[in-house]
Amino acid sequence: MENKLRIIGGDWRSRQIKFVDAPGLRPTPVRVRETLFNWLQYDIIGKRCLDLYAGSGALGFEAASRGAAFVEQVEQNPDVCRCLKENAVALKAEQVKLVQAEVFRFLSGDSQAFDVVFLDPPFALNLTIQTCQWLEDKGWLARHAKIYVETERKANLDGIPANWQLLKSKAAGDVAYHLFERND
Repeated sequence: MENKLRIIGGDWRSRQIKFVDAPGLRPTPVRVRETLFNWLQYDIIGKRCLDLYAGSGALGFEAASRGAAFVEQVEQNPDVCRCLKENAVALKAEQVKLVQAEVFRFLSGDSQAFDVVFLDPPFALNLTIQTCQWLEDKGWLARHAKIYVETERKANLDGIPANWQLLKSKAAGDVAYHLFERND
């Protein structure tokens, strides 16, 4: 089945992207995306963004639409990747690069510093804390990187790297979402 969602701001405002049904894939709700990109409004333009567990691509495409210089989307599911690629072509999103890989295999590779990271793993897999630790330990974050973390409302965030400062946190329905800043 094919589903669609709208990009809410920037150059591609109101353009639709499609996504496929896949286990664990749940696009970030519009209300949450609006809040997130209000939080990040001064931190996206010209920045390098990493969209781990890209899924629908809503966060990465929204960042590109709002002026990110580069967005790398990492997704393991081949059907989801095919759909992400079709969306990038339809939007002429030359600043978006898609990597089909399991996230920890990707993070084990040669690191590059990103300014903004979107982290929204499938809730049932409990990968949030481990992914955060790998981002920090393996050199994937710029000095004052912003890290967006989306979890189940009841998720425990004990184990977030100690040098990450919580800037904002909210909940909507069963989803909790948080914005951290990496400090030295």
